[in-house]
Amino acid sequence: MVRMPETRPYHHGDLRTALLTAAERTLREKGTASLSLRELAREVGVSHAAPGRHFKDKQALLNALALTGFERLARVLAAAEDPALPLEPRLTALARAYLGFAIDNAELLELMYARKHEPDASEQMAVAVEQTIGSLDRILADAQRRGEIIEGDPEQLNLVTGATLHGVADFISAGWLTPEAALAGVDGLVHVLLHGLKPR
Repeated sequence: MVRMPETRPYHHGDLRTALLTAAERTLREKGTASLSLRELAREVGVSHAAPGRHFKDKQALLNALALTGFERLARVLAAAEDPALPLEPRLTALARAYLGFAIDNAELLELMYARKHEPDASEQMAVAVEQTIGSLDRILADAQRRGEIIEGDPEQLNLVTGATLHGVADFISAGWLTPEAALAGVDGLVHVLLHGLKPR
């Protein structure tokens, strides 16, 4: 009797989601270099050709991972947003939410920013990025309208604020700041950001 080679199924109930879930797990545990469509196919139990229906290559997979990261971050920031709060606690809540996401998803966040400007990044990516920036935009625009912060180019103010938060996230990722210390220092960080370093 001839034994036929074991074959893996081509179809999967929700292959795209399964691949992205497995890819994010690999990203957390082993890093970007270890990601392989063939290995992911083996992990989720489909043929090596099956992932090609959703991702033409590894770069397309990475872009999709980054997109899901931005979409998740946008939801986290939206949940933390409370327009009824005064500026400082409102911005503090947003900062805490961002840093919480950064702590829980360090490898994904690095990938998100690394893939953001790839030439083949989709329009969906641009929209997802805009949604994450939008939370900060709204807070700063509202604060300007109320006279709570200086006038000026909102994009520049957004850049300074966003760079501050992402800089702290980078410090955590590099091990220069513990997650506990970062979260404990959010109130002070936002206070300095809003009021500056000059004595008053």
